[in-house]
Amino acid sequence: MRSEGDSWDITTSVGSTALFVATARALEAQKPDPLAVDPYAELFCRAVGGDWAGVLDGALPDHDLKTPEFGEHFVNFQAARTRYFDEYFGRVADAGIRQVVILAAGLDSRAYRLDWAPETAVFELDQPQVLEFKRAVLAEHGARPRAERREIAVDLRDDWQRALREHGFDPQQPSAWIAEGLLIYLPAEAQEQLFTGVDALAAPGSRIAVEDGAPMPDADYRAALEEERAAGDDARIFHQLIYNEQCAPAEQWFGARGWTAQPTPLSECLRSAGRPVPYAAAEAGPMIARITLVSAVKEPGGGVSAAGSGGA
Repeated sequence: MRSEGDSWDITTSVGSTALFVATARALEAQKPDPLAVDPYAELFCRAVGGDWAGVLDGALPDHDLKTPEFGEHFVNFQAARTRYFDEYFGRVADAGIRQVVILAAGLDSRAYRLDWAPETAVFELDQPQVLEFKRAVLAEHGARPRAERREIAVDLRDDWQRALREHGFDPQQPSAWIAEGLLIYLPAEAQEQLFTGVDALAAPGSRIAVEDGAPMPDADYRAALEEERAAGDDARIFHQLIYNEQCAPAEQWFGARGWTAQPTPLSECLRSAGRPVPYAAAEAGPMIARITLVSAVKEPGGGVSAAGSGGA
């Protein structure tokens, strides 16, 4: 279970979920027609080894990511989500934005694999051990970022806005933000603080892309918790890591503060990509049905002054 001030490395707690997602991206890259290719995802999995590498080698056919009820749909979900955010950053570059902030960067490798315009700075915020792992693995393989990558080892429950400014972020210039696979790991109050901090630092013309999700019904959430606890399996602790809370739908929160927001249900992303949308009876069905991908642009005169201070 989560606790106040808890921390993690890449193989424990919330950090292990980044490996789970990286494995899904690596499996997608093995397909003959991948929606998105992250060539670094496999490197991270093999650096840790064990089951993470075994899944990629086909040695664990019963692994969750290999099941038709969950794994097939989860891999498709990660592929569609990755393509959505990759395309968002393409629009960011075209708009002339040169400051990019990746909140809870985890094993995100976009600083290395996307085509960035000259003088783009990519700020990656996450737990120190997670950033250290990623840096070490990529350096070992000779990978070089395609933008000026700035690591910021900070907990998003702390004063991350100050840390961001101390690393050269300029709140007077437009910026682009991403919150992918993050909000479910924050209580509603912390989500509100995160959004407020972004709004405070985002100059007019800034953009944000968010993976948003409606909470599970309380009865379903409690049942999932009890099932995980009864199983006693460290590999199945997802519901013990999330808070199952939402401060407000992202498109509404930002829309009420001068941002023009466009929500896209994840199911729509899957359909447009030609990938199946699971029925409710499938394990992945309810999860995918609750997720919406949101992109928003801060209009002139909207929201809190860019010179203001954040609230986290």
